[in-house]
Amino acid sequence: MVNQLRIVGRSAHLNVMCNAAFKAARGLVRDFGEVENLQVSRKGPGDFVSTADKKAEEILFTELKKARPSYGFIMEESGVVQGDEDSTWIIDPLDGTTNFLHGIPHFAISVGLKKGDELIAGIVYDPIKDELFYAEKGGGAFLNARRLRVSSRQNLQDSVLATGIPCIRHTPLERKQFENALDKVMPLVAGVRRFGAASLDLAYVAAGRYEGYWEPALKSWDLAGGIVILREAGGFVCDLKGGEDMLETGSILATNQSLKQTLKDLLLPEYKL
Repeated sequence: MVNQLRIVGRSAHLNVMCNAAFKAARGLVRDFGEVENLQVSRKGPGDFVSTADKKAEEILFTELKKARPSYGFIMEESGVVQGDEDSTWIIDPLDGTTNFLHGIPHFAISVGLKKGDELIAGIVYDPIKDELFYAEKGGGAFLNARRLRVSSRQNLQDSVLATGIPCIRHTPLERKQFENALDKVMPLVAGVRRFGAASLDLAYVAAGRYEGYWEPALKSWDLAGGIVILREAGGFVCDLKGGEDMLETGSILATNQSLKQTLKDLLLPEYKL
């Protein structure tokens, strides 16, 4: 696990979030090694939940509740728990569940902290690669001990983008929108990637590994942690309507400052409906 000394100097909030994620990650790593033995139930077409999700979420809830008893929660598996203060933890205990259940080592724990209507802190932890992405408003973004900045590339022809590909649970309209968007982007870029974990896609844009990422039909827990990290790394983020209601619309476009207008002009028209 990431040496906790690496996060000394961060806020009390970030320390609480990181420590909870480290504790939850131990069970995920153990279960990933025995993935074929997990008890798996189906929530809906193409949307799975395993005992690993539930155990990780219980640990995150317990640790965060102990540290901040008055805060509320929005959780993927357990839903909303109201708090006594205007502060809310937004939790995805296992982003990339399908990858996890197929033995693909690309998944993460994501935790965001929202105060009022504003996201103020976020972490995304990949326990297999032992990469901890974290940020708090005004404090910069980091990967383990290293400061993060988005890519400085200014041309699409040099850029790699990430996205999500519609599957069985998506509507014909959503599939058509994706096809149209991809058709416009593919001839202009160096590559398009699909790795199956939205929180890590956002973190990778923040780290300069991708120049951009877009995806509709997400949930607030997919996005909350990564949005803070992306912004603090100097990136640009909006929803696919061009506004800043990413958590409400469940859609996102993330990129650097140089490519934001180009990608908005290319992609947003395909998601007007």
